[in-house]
Amino acid sequence: MKERLNYWKAAPELVGAVRGVKDAVAASGLEASLIHLVNLRASQINGCSYCVDMHTREARRDGETEQRVHLVSAWRESPLFSERERAAFEWTERLTRISDGPVDDALYARMLEHFSEKDLVSLTVLVGLINTWNRIAVPFRSVHPIIDKENSVAA
Repeated sequence: MKERLNYWKAAPELVGAVRGVKDAVAASGLEASLIHLVNLRASQINGCSYCVDMHTREARRDGETEQRVHLVSAWRESPLFSERERAAFEWTERLTRISDGPVDDALYARMLEHFSEKDLVSLTVLVGLINTWNRIAVPFRSVHPIIDKENSVAA
């Protein structure tokens, strides 16, 4: 696989603005672990290998267990995730697949059981943001680094 376009070089002001939203979400008060897991789940749905790789490595770097990272894709069948995380995954899946239909009142009510209104806005922006990153990385074929057995970036 070969990168089609370096979007950072082609439009640094636009990509920088997207990066600014990322920084704002990181400072919003949502837990870093939740941000990593939501980013990972949306990236899995969207088939973005660059982002799946990056968010897996970042989650592990920040203390997430390997088992939880591996089971994000099967979160419904795993007891490893809190009710708040489960709600966030459900919200992430619904918004990432928004063309499947509207967000129903029952899901919205469940979200408010686990998130304040402010946190729900932050989570919603996070989901929109990772979907934006996926929609930038996938068509331009961003290529994740190749890591060898010694955890070094292969040449």
